Amino acid sequence: MNTSRQHIVAAAIVRDGRVLLARRHADAHQGGLWEFPGGKVERGEDARTALARELDEELGITLESARPLIALPHDYSDKSILLDVWRVDGFAGEAYGREGQPVTWVAIDQLQRHDFPRANLPVITAMQLPAHYLITPDPMTEGDQFLKRLEVSLQAGVRLVQLRAKSLARPEYCELAVEVKALCHRLGARLLLNGTADMVAEVGADGRHLSGRELSLLSRRPLDSDYQLSASCHDVAELKRASDVGVDFAVLSPVMPTDTHLGAETLGWQQFERLVEASPMPVYALGGMRLADLATAQGAGAQGLAAIGALWNLDHL
Repeated sequence: MNTSRQHIVAAAIVRDGRVLLARRHADAHQGGLWEFPGGKVERGEDARTALARELDEELGITLESARPLIALPHDYSDKSILLDVWRVDGFAGEAYGREGQPVTWVAIDQLQRHDFPRANLPVITAMQLPAHYLITPDPMTEGDQFLKRLEVSLQAGVRLVQLRAKSLARPEYCELAVEVKALCHRLGARLLLNGTADMVAEVGADGRHLSGRELSLLSRRPLDSDYQLSASCHDVAELKRASDVGVDFAVLSPVMPTDTHLGAETLGWQQFERLVEASPMPVYALGGMRLADLATAQGAGAQGLAAIGALWNLDHL
């Protein structure tokens, strides 16, 4: 952690699909804006201890269960912070503005309707992203079972899909993507394409995934904010470029060895955590992932797992 940054801990407190927001006092830094409640980590405190203290002082509730959601550096004109956000799913008591601040419960999919400090915007993205990101195997290897196996994964709870089909020409890819989109939307999932911006519009998909090469050629975001944009990254330079371009979230790999890249150098969890700590956006762990790795990945700062095999044709998450 960069010790020159002020360490701020915040809570995304979730209950029945809604999250608690507090409004900053008018005379405070970024006054009048809504925020995820929290405050400074004091000397000698760890983040969870500070979180529990802040929730008691600000909201009159007792922390029971929480996990790291996202930690991101942010530079305002007058200060630099590390915003360390935890998702709180268990607490005792009834939250209220103990310091006189207004509080409100907001549906997670309606968070964009509120005005937040800029440092909070990636937190909203993290709140709205699922813990699992399915990258499909090549349809040519699945034959006529491709859509059936995709549906099995969607029925199991997958809610974010990247259609990866390098063997298909554009017409065939778009034809398949229309079918995949219909299936994903019917079962409440979002679909990102390995394709161009005009293909996303043509298919009616929810966004686009950039390869590392595509990312290296960009100087600005190639989609407007109505669409989601993800990118494949492998090191700190690519994560920085993704952030500069305006990518919503990244996939960082390879974390662990894989059968398809035997002998390839891997990041491991310690290096993954170091890279993610410096990244101002949600990051999924990719490479050798198993469903059982989710807690380890999130403990290392990941949004969750991205995978092909581990999330394909599975009966439950």
